[in-house]
Amino acid sequence: MTIRQSAEDYLESILRLREEKGYARSIDIAMSLGITKPSVSVAMKRLRENGYITMDESNYITLTPAGSEIATRIYHRHKVLTKFFVSLGVDVDTAQDDACRVEHVISEESFKAIDRYTGSLKQ
Repeated sequence: MTIRQSAEDYLESILRLREEKGYARSIDIAMSLGITKPSVSVAMKRLRENGYITMDESNYITLTPAGSEIATRIYHRHKVLTKFFVSLGVDVDTAQDDACRVEHVISEESFKAIDRYTGSLKQ
């Protein structure tokens, strides 16, 4: 199944929030992505219907295995691409913004080459 860029962003945001805070709620996602809560609610409904997330009775959001797989892949791409852009001298904020756009469209071949390259960089 093909998943849209916006859905990937939502899943990545859920993963990041759960890593940072230990939980993710719609309001947290809205604040993280700078969008309205109603927009997030619509997206969460779609993600739930497609089997990417679950929500408990307190509205805490959890990634399903399928959602976690996508979120982990996108988040890894984000981190690698950010590191790559920073290594080229791009400031961190710009590097993160650019990584967010590129992570969805870069070919697997190019990403693997950048991943190998950034893996060889000294920390």
